[in-house]
Amino acid sequence: MSPRENGSEEEPVIRDNRKIDPETGKARESAGGATEAAPGDDGVEAAAPAEGSAADLLAERTADLQRLQAEFSNYRKRVDRDRIAVREQAVASVLTELLPVLDDIGRARDHGELTGGFAKVSESLEAAVGKLGLTSYGAKGDPFDPTVHEALLHSYSADVSEPTCVEILQPGYRVNDRILRAARVAVAEPSEEAAPETAAASGESGGPDEN
Repeated sequence: MSPRENGSEEEPVIRDNRKIDPETGKARESAGGATEAAPGDDGVEAAAPAEGSAADLLAERTADLQRLQAEFSNYRKRVDRDRIAVREQAVASVLTELLPVLDDIGRARDHGELTGGFAKVSESLEAAVGKLGLTSYGAKGDPFDPTVHEALLHSYSADVSEPTCVEILQPGYRVNDRILRAARVAVAEPSEEAAPETAAASGESGGPDEN
């Protein structure tokens, strides 16, 4: 007869000490009533570093996005500037080749030869280049400016008080603020004799005579 049959020994007791309920998947309560944390679960304190890491990651990604947007904006502006510069260079090159033709038209106009169909063609050409921004400059009496004028002839004159363009030998052309060809001019400066005469006159009209 076995010990279990005569009641000499109690049946073995099996205790389930698993912290996770296999049926519900939740943490079981300990003997004191506190819920036991799952393995690797540090509670609220353990969640704080995770939240901080997420915030840092978000800030880093935001900074990366802002940097990419700034780089793209700068790239787009640079491309636009380059496109405008290439267009202006192409227009300037074409207009430069047309300047001799415009000179011929100007000479024909000065001699009264710009008539008939030739006059219509010249007017159309001048209108077309004007739409591209080409303008001529240079007139008698303009103050001489070495940045926009090229002096081919030089003289002195008592009729001017400063270096002055007295003849326009060839008009200048510009596209917007860019000089395609400087105006070629004859320049006259004040007469060299005017300076001593002016100095003598100012000396004669000086302060009152001493008695």
